[in-house]
Amino acid sequence: MFDLDRWREIFQAISKNKLRTALSGFTISFAILLFTLLFGIGNGLKHTFEKQFAGDSQNSIYINSGRTTKPYKGLQSGRQIQFRNDDSKFMNEKFEDEIQYFSPNIQRNMQVIYKGEQNRYNIRGVYPDYQPLESAIIQDGRFLSYLDIENRAKVVAVGRLVEKDLFGSLSAIGKNINIEGISYKVVGVFNDPGGDNDERYIYTPFTTMQGMYKPNDELDYIGLTFNPKLSIDQALAFSNSLTKMLKEKHNVDPRDQAAIRVRNYAEGTKNVQQFMMVLNVIILFIGIGTLIAGIIGISNIMVYIVKERTKELGIRKALGATPKSIIGMIMMESIFVTALAGYSGLMLGVFALKSLGNSLEKYFIINPSVETYVVVGATVILIIAGTIAGYIPAKRAASIKPIVALNDE
Repeated sequence: MFDLDRWREIFQAISKNKLRTALSGFTISFAILLFTLLFGIGNGLKHTFEKQFAGDSQNSIYINSGRTTKPYKGLQSGRQIQFRNDDSKFMNEKFEDEIQYFSPNIQRNMQVIYKGEQNRYNIRGVYPDYQPLESAIIQDGRFLSYLDIENRAKVVAVGRLVEKDLFGSLSAIGKNINIEGISYKVVGVFNDPGGDNDERYIYTPFTTMQGMYKPNDELDYIGLTFNPKLSIDQALAFSNSLTKMLKEKHNVDPRDQAAIRVRNYAEGTKNVQQFMMVLNVIILFIGIGTLIAGIIGISNIMVYIVKERTKELGIRKALGATPKSIIGMIMMESIFVTALAGYSGLMLGVFALKSLGNSLEKYFIINPSVETYVVVGATVILIIAGTIAGYIPAKRAASIKPIVALNDE
């Protein structure tokens, strides 16, 4: 039940001891403020790494060919390794269970014209499976289909910024664009979390582009995603096996790093996960240290407060106050100050993070923020600590005989 007299006593005690109340409140507020800022900056670093990987699916693998740098099996170095359609068939047969999406790729930089507007864009000939590799999100129309592949259709899906460049405020869907003398119908417009560069690509069916620009079933590179059921280590083992088999197929020295290059996003994901784990441990360690410092500060201040009020408590006992009422009064004061100061520190920390916004991007910190449950949990811990810190000295003080308390200097 709400006891108005008890609260009057608490506010009276606080008003008479403004300095020690301010000191205890500052200790708690600073602990929560520092805790919030630390976790916010840690999350900002995490957001930076997430943005770096936003342009492509995080289980993507890209395979490029180059020139050999070592002689092998009587073949000279400097040979150009050329991927063909049979390489696609070979990989899908050998690694059917490990591959989720798969698409060979042909890419050219070409002049694109729509009425009076023109510009150069990268045109990619791909399979429909290429859409999840690039995390392309259709905002209007559709992406390429396997019927387009089968019919070698002259259709394209264009990036959001291609539509803006060539069509202005008009929709590109259903309109025809000229790509170096050949007319293509726009069937879809996509956006891409990877940013502006990824939104200036144009995708067309792989078979259409290969028939026009790549004789003898040649292709430029291959993109695929591994089965998401694979662990990071299993995904890395898969790409290593894939690399080994491709080198054997093309008679490439196993030590040659330039002839066939496999870029597995799982490796980057693993490195980021390890870094974030270390970072989280460091932040958690510092955060716990900050809370412990706050708890120690509260404990020391409460011991001092109770010691300072020994004579006052003796008078209360002499006038008939029970030990229970004395303990309750001190604990309520402790909880009130701790909760108020903790909430103030929490609000200051959240406000500081919002004020910083993305101003720390040059330090690789994007959108520093903190989950509500983390800082609320830390505040609750400090409140509990404040309760315990108030209870122990209060219980000790309440057990002192009135005559002893009154003689305390």
